[in-house]
Amino acid sequence: MTDTQAMAPSAAESLPVETAPRYGGFWLRFWAYLLDIIVVSSINRLIVWPLFRLFDWPLERDHLFAPAAVVAAIIFYAYFVLMTKTFGQTLGKMVFGLKVVDERGVPLTWLTVLFREVVGKFISKKLLFIGFLFVAFSEKKKGMHDQFADTIVIRD
Repeated sequence: MTDTQAMAPSAAESLPVETAPRYGGFWLRFWAYLLDIIVVSSINRLIVWPLFRLFDWPLERDHLFAPAAVVAAIIFYAYFVLMTKTFGQTLGKMVFGLKVVDERGVPLTWLTVLFREVVGKFISKKLLFIGFLFVAFSEKKKGMHDQFADTIVIRD
């Protein structure tokens, strides 16, 4: 073997090494969620409330199915579902460089996003938000809703 052959890297050495994704931790996701709450609240206050006042509809939220509460809930879930399905991230996640991806590497489906954003988060909230604390303690930083939907949040 010549010196040139000895110094040339093998084919295996020249292949790119696949690195593990950097997972989005609890605090980054927490701040991203707070920013998303500000966005959704702003939509409600800047668009929905003026429309309700224009048509003289009541803004009281004294019961669960008050019109203003129903519209606010629809906007809340639509924001998270549509942003996650379309971009893989909400505005809050964009600002903090986070993205939701399927663990298997396939594109997010409507069913996956609906299950994660609506069913999974509903259950996490009903369990006194403990499902969200899973992010702080699990190896892949997966919340309960991520575990249900086989998704992970990575740093983009």
